[in-house]
Amino acid sequence: MFKNVIRLQSRLGGVITFCKVCPRHEPFRNAMKYSTASAERKRFYQHVSISQSEGGLYEVNLDRRKLKTPSGKLFTVPNEALAIAVATEWDAQKDSIKFYTMHLTTLCNTALDNPTQRSKEQMISAALKFLETDTICYRVDEPPGLVELQRNEWDPVLHWIESRYKVTIGSSSSILGPQVPEGTRETFRQHLGSFSLWPLTGLEFVITQLKSLVLSLGMLDRHLSVERAVLLSRLEEEYQIRRWGNVEWAHDYDMYELQARTAAGALFVHLSSESSTVKHKLMQD
Repeated sequence: MFKNVIRLQSRLGGVITFCKVCPRHEPFRNAMKYSTASAERKRFYQHVSISQSEGGLYEVNLDRRKLKTPSGKLFTVPNEALAIAVATEWDAQKDSIKFYTMHLTTLCNTALDNPTQRSKEQMISAALKFLETDTICYRVDEPPGLVELQRNEWDPVLHWIESRYKVTIGSSSSILGPQVPEGTRETFRQHLGSFSLWPLTGLEFVITQLKSLVLSLGMLDRHLSVERAVLLSRLEEEYQIRRWGNVEWAHDYDMYELQARTAAGALFVHLSSESSTVKHKLMQD
């Protein structure tokens, strides 16, 4: 029944089995359905596997049950690389399934279910609205130390993206923000139009984490690392912490959580854009 079995060691020591299902294999009746509305759930499976369907899509299996989305759709992803990443999330769960840590699974569910029933054009328009309130375009008038910090840290990124996309964005300390030219919006609209629905889902997730289209594109274009993009998105907060101190452990927790969500969103964009399959990949430290 199962062919081409590959065993893969996950980063946390678990074993994931990858297999290609015979086309005649019937779906299991008792498919698993879960909801991320529940923060945690007791782990009820031992093995995680992926399988390729007749249509070429990839599925994730928990023991012998096929994963489904919260709305009941069969959980399928476009390529093997993304399937491996999602399977690794499920395999990494210990005694309890912590849904709030499974960002790739959540993003796949969003792309599959499209709970708000938005079109690609609506998603692009929503992303472009962040240009009006982009984090690095809003500047302060005081204190002088923060003014200088914003100029030194944000201006190079702003100049980079203006040069990269041949646009004008600008910055402003006005409550109304900078006046973004229509030509700039159209350039970004055309660029985002080259994304399919899945990568757009990931991009929108990243933008909402960083509150910045500029920083998100800088990271996806590999001009900025995840750590650097997150730091720049929190520049004013970091300045205040340096000046007044921080709440013990809380600051680091917030930073790492934001880095994790941002990294997951960026990874989702790249993996959902990947057309080639990953074969016999060994996932190790």
